[in-house]
Amino acid sequence: MRYLFLYIFLSLFSLSAWADIFNVKDYGAKGDGIIIDSPAINQAIELAAKQGGGTIYFPAGNYACYSIRLKSNITLYLESGAVIKAAFPGENEGYDSAEPNPDNPYQDFGHSHWKNSLMWGIGEHDITICGNGLIYGEGLSREESRLSGVGNKAISLKECYNVTVKDVSMLNCGHFAILATGVDNLHVLNVKVDTNRDGFDIDCCKNVRITDCTVNCPWDDAIVLKASYGLGYFKDTENVTIRGCLVSGYDKGSVLTGKWETYEAVAPDHGSNTGRIKLGTESSGGFKNIVIADCIFERSRGLALEAVDGGWLEDVVVSNITMRDVGNSPIFIRLGGRQRSPKGTPVGKLRRLQISNVNVYNADSRFSNIISGIPGHNIEEVFISNVNIHFKGGFTQNDVPETIPESIKNYPEPWMFGIIPASGFFVRHAKDVFFENVRFYFGEKDERPLFVLDDAENVSFDKIRVEGKLIEDPLDSPGKE
Repeated sequence: MRYLFLYIFLSLFSLSAWADIFNVKDYGAKGDGIIIDSPAINQAIELAAKQGGGTIYFPAGNYACYSIRLKSNITLYLESGAVIKAAFPGENEGYDSAEPNPDNPYQDFGHSHWKNSLMWGIGEHDITICGNGLIYGEGLSREESRLSGVGNKAISLKECYNVTVKDVSMLNCGHFAILATGVDNLHVLNVKVDTNRDGFDIDCCKNVRITDCTVNCPWDDAIVLKASYGLGYFKDTENVTIRGCLVSGYDKGSVLTGKWETYEAVAPDHGSNTGRIKLGTESSGGFKNIVIADCIFERSRGLALEAVDGGWLEDVVVSNITMRDVGNSPIFIRLGGRQRSPKGTPVGKLRRLQISNVNVYNADSRFSNIISGIPGHNIEEVFISNVNIHFKGGFTQNDVPETIPESIKNYPEPWMFGIIPASGFFVRHAKDVFFENVRFYFGEKDERPLFVLDDAENVSFDKIRVEGKLIEDPLDSPGKE
């Protein structure tokens, strides 16, 4: 009798659990890659939301879609072999229109709108997108299209909370694979992205965990934290960990296939392949309590920490990083005065950074490493330790321009200063900067001094080496004789 009651209980429990699963094919989705399935999917989502939530189940198939509207307490589960494919807009059909935003002037168009996406949610909560399927943004624009019916983001979220994206793969996702703006409690876990613009843009978000992800973005940034004015108010991005991730700039589409190809042209800004981790550029708000650890950069630009629009970037720890084939500065730290923010926003602050246990191989030597504020606004309290850098080398003092521009209002990239006068670190408009156990190697002779200081106060050196040799005076030693 006891076993009979147990059987009945488990049966009832099973029926109850499956009652909350909504198979999209039961609502008219065909999964043939031709018929537009988003109306059927949205119908399933609406019904589940009215019942308090549930799992929207995608069995194997190819689901051509326009905008999928996410709701609270909903899980999208993509079975192995399931593909949600962004369809190309038709003459009379397409994606939801970009909503009006009076604060467009303060950030790029893509950061100012959310509805013109393959999947979007505004003001929702407890959303999960998971499974071993694929989100394929074939019909999304990688440009900032203002045309009605055009979608330019794969997943777009605004002012949501308790959001998880895990285990899915994402291919060719338009301007952003994931744009999260004003999202609190966001988890992105074991997601593989192989796309033609940005990977994850985490904007004005709080309590974020990005873990064990592979993000390949040859033409834009892989994982980038931002703090724009897209919400119409200042909001920091804070309490973020990025851990155990691989970011890269291989040819788009080649990482998911395991080919790791390197034939395509470089990024649209004519710089090297991007694919990096960055804080900034949009920085009306600030960045606080950020940890980046145990990550790999490959065939990409280096780590960039930027505050140029008035926000405060502070309390950032970077550790256990390895980089190979770096196309510009392995470490680029910039406090600028672009001020792409409401009128009257003052210059921000950049302080309390720790960067340790970093290994770099085959880095471009043109821009070495840069720590640069602007006149009257110093970068403060930077501690760099246990760093090993192999530069390509090959420069002389004659390669360095007579004057290094301040470029106060420029878009922040290392090349805005021209060839850097230092072969190791160029430190300008900075205070309390400490280098400990930093080792340099050069493939070719580099005559520039290891360190060049300009308006830098209280900079100290301990255990600086070139080719294994301890350097007594880093300010008076060439990178490689």
